[in-house]
Amino acid sequence: MKQVAIVGGTGYGAIELIRLLQGHSKLQITKIISHSQEGQRLEETYPHLKSFVPTPMEELNIHALDQEVDIVFFATPPGVSKQYIPHLQSVQCIDLSGDLRLDSPETYKMWYGQEGAPKSLLDEAVYGLSEIYSEKLSTARICSNPGCFPTASLLGLMPAVHHDLIDLSSIVIDGKTGVSGAGRKQSAMTHFSETNENVKPYKVGKHQHIPEIEQYLTREADQQAYINMTTHLIPMTRGLMCTIYTHLKSSVEPSYIHELYSNFYQNHPFVRVRPQDHFPATKEVAGSNFCDIGVHINERTGQLTIASAIDNLVKGAAGQAIQNANIMNGWNVEEGLQLIPMFP
Repeated sequence: MKQVAIVGGTGYGAIELIRLLQGHSKLQITKIISHSQEGQRLEETYPHLKSFVPTPMEELNIHALDQEVDIVFFATPPGVSKQYIPHLQSVQCIDLSGDLRLDSPETYKMWYGQEGAPKSLLDEAVYGLSEIYSEKLSTARICSNPGCFPTASLLGLMPAVHHDLIDLSSIVIDGKTGVSGAGRKQSAMTHFSETNENVKPYKVGKHQHIPEIEQYLTREADQQAYINMTTHLIPMTRGLMCTIYTHLKSSVEPSYIHELYSNFYQNHPFVRVRPQDHFPATKEVAGSNFCDIGVHINERTGQLTIASAIDNLVKGAAGQAIQNANIMNGWNVEEGLQLIPMFP
């Protein structure tokens, strides 16, 4: 068993890590680190975890951590992991924040509003979009776990981009997420009376996941990609759907696109391509590490529509982090993640 520490132990991402790691045969949680609740038991904040996490949460001692565990998951807000990962020399680090996702510290500062990580750290980290970068992840010590919108969007777009089928200047992403994506901190935006029976766009043109999606589409296509993405908060707890619209470069048969997507992900158990002209729903992936994808060609307009659904807390965060830990250690990619979606 490898020993695990979770830094940022009281957020939704950490709680989902704890839930999933209970079923992992090769990873054991040793430490849960919380600066704000050091000395308290997690069940005081989350009563549903009573008897699962018996030890109190601890203050972060970065130098001791380097000697006491094998893997550290950073389930922290932006700005934290970039300070501490450089001090961890002998453990694997998986960062669920956005600190290591962008190649340029200057770009990070533009979109996140704070100084970026050292370039040397950015160069060492491997982007953890599991299905696309598994070869690099297999030898990585530091993993930058993707954001939730980039996971759904990139998995939806990568087959078409890889085969040079779409106009990279035409991509429009309509993203919708449940309120757990905003974290546990209370705000007027996520207040029940303002979220219930309401759909609201937010961070229009300013979402920090925009440059992340563009960066990896550009890398895959070997030419600059730009996207228009609008994210919406919708009145549900968990789940994320990206409906993506883009123009095809030339006319292709709908059956060809469907076969192309099916073949692209045939060896990746967590991406499920729906039958031709069938589309996923967030309820059908809830609580699981699946990304379900449906594709459609509008032959009248020459437009490709891609629907990509994930659970924002699992495939969009903690589940993919564990999937990456499996890859980094040479284990079965499904270890600890063989979860049937919760339904209804």
